[in-house]
Amino acid sequence: MDQLATLLTLAGVLLLSIATPGPNFVIVTSTAVASRRAGLATSLGLAAASGTWALIAIAGLSFVVTHVSWIETALRLAGATYLIWIGAKMIWTARQSQPLDQQKQTAVSGWAAAKKGYLVSMTNPKAVAFYGSIFAVMVPARAPTWFDTTVVALAIVISCGWYCAMALLASHPTVRQILIRRKAALDRAVGVLLVALGGRMLVAR
Repeated sequence: MDQLATLLTLAGVLLLSIATPGPNFVIVTSTAVASRRAGLATSLGLAAASGTWALIAIAGLSFVVTHVSWIETALRLAGATYLIWIGAKMIWTARQSQPLDQQKQTAVSGWAAAKKGYLVSMTNPKAVAFYGSIFAVMVPARAPTWFDTTVVALAIVISCGWYCAMALLASHPTVRQILIRRKAALDRAVGVLLVALGGRMLVAR
């Protein structure tokens, strides 16, 4: 009964963490506007990253981050650089106005979108902070294998469900048409936001 209560609490905390807007949310929605398929693929990449982080946390992420401080710094710098690169690319391509059909043709492939989602999440300091502290503390030490497996599955399912819902919303015909009409401004705004997030990560201590 205690383990079931712990799982329910973990599920709630996971949902709150995933639903908080950040780089993951920006990436999945902006990708889904160009292509629903790519947006859903990005969601799967983000879900895979959530499962990876949960597995690492269970394996002792908090201990590693505490005793090997350069790992957290390296992840932060890598994540910042990646976000700035994506943001700068979006700002640059926002100048290129494309018709709707051409946007569909130039949308990234499913694999590329999934890989982008995975990399963004794996280099997100928010994930390091969450899985290395709150999440790691909530998972009992020496828990049975079924419990650890369930925790990883929860991380994947909750992440996949939330981000797929966001991708479907952003790619809904009505929402998409509104966003497409303002594509240039939207791309510039998202690009600036990603660059700002990356810059903030660079100067963070």
